[in-house]
Amino acid sequence: MEIIAKDRLEAEDVRDMCERLLGTPLSLETEGYKISTKMALNVLMTAAVENRSIEAVCGDLVEVVNSNTLREALNRALSVDDLRQQEAEFNAALVECIPKQMPRAGLEMAIDFHDEPYYGKSEAVQAYTCRGEAHDGTTYFWRVATLYVIWRQVRLTLALTYYVLPGESTLSIVERLLKRRADLGLRCKVLYLDKGFCSGDIIAFLQNTTQPALIACPIRGKKGRGGTRALCTGRKAKRTPYPFTDGTPADLAVIPTLTRDKKTGKQCRTWLVYVLVHLDWSARKAHQRYHRRFGIESSYRQLRAFTNSRNVALRFFFLALAFLLLNIWTFLRCACTRVIATGPFRLELNLFRLARFSAFLRRATEQLYGTTMSIPIYSW
Repeated sequence: MEIIAKDRLEAEDVRDMCERLLGTPLSLETEGYKISTKMALNVLMTAAVENRSIEAVCGDLVEVVNSNTLREALNRALSVDDLRQQEAEFNAALVECIPKQMPRAGLEMAIDFHDEPYYGKSEAVQAYTCRGEAHDGTTYFWRVATLYVIWRQVRLTLALTYYVLPGESTLSIVERLLKRRADLGLRCKVLYLDKGFCSGDIIAFLQNTTQPALIACPIRGKKGRGGTRALCTGRKAKRTPYPFTDGTPADLAVIPTLTRDKKTGKQCRTWLVYVLVHLDWSARKAHQRYHRRFGIESSYRQLRAFTNSRNVALRFFFLALAFLLLNIWTFLRCACTRVIATGPFRLELNLFRLARFSAFLRRATEQLYGTTMSIPIYSW
């Protein structure tokens, strides 16, 4: 991606870069008598950074079409039949945001699922949602899977699986994302996975491909009767071999921690278990390193437009848009706030936080299309 060739980053530069990166690889076409693709992209970006609906943004901007016109144009342009094409286009856009300073080998990476609650009852739409444990008042979720890199102060999404269908296996998702990583010419030093990926087939796959990985392991079984819960004894962290129920052998790290009970206020001992694949770390080191995977799950939720649309393609478009905007912010951070000094790559994080990126994009869009500064007063 082209870096700003000036001595300062302005709000219009941020808006222009977002518009170009969205408009170049994406085949979104909403041209019409009153509406243009540029206008649609700017409205969608503003809705994402403000976490608002299309209706609210169109009501605030003066020189844009009404929300119904925009929604109809988006529904015509985004079809569920083109989801895989849109996935490839978003993946191409995500790659454009990789900083040139980032090495291509020896990287720490993580794969994660991201769920968005769905509250509708349409059977046609539910065919694209996954069932899960009750959360936020529903058991149906829109789901995407992402592969992101952890490098110094940078958290960057490298690839995403645009939608995960109910019948799709977790192993196939991992294989698809790791293949995308290999196609980019990136090599992974260690892969972090959460409890949703702790299964015998995935552990065996990583062992066979000699991919070092650290996987959070759920604690199952009754105390003293077997399962991983039988390993949670003593007061010291330890490593121990363990065979899963399907026969897959694994190397586990078991770590005791102290937490405070919310009701009694007393400290109690809780346990954390991790699966180590081709890693010779101690149990404590595994616990410390696993925390490096945090940092991107909460950020993308702040850049997501609100919608009640039944259009599956539009729903997934908003999810992917959040990751892409977050990548653009990370790229600009690396390009504009790097500390020029000897030593490792460092950023001045306070100079360009996510809130400032959102404010820049919002202000530039308001300056381009104007904002509503008054309303009529009706006399009774």
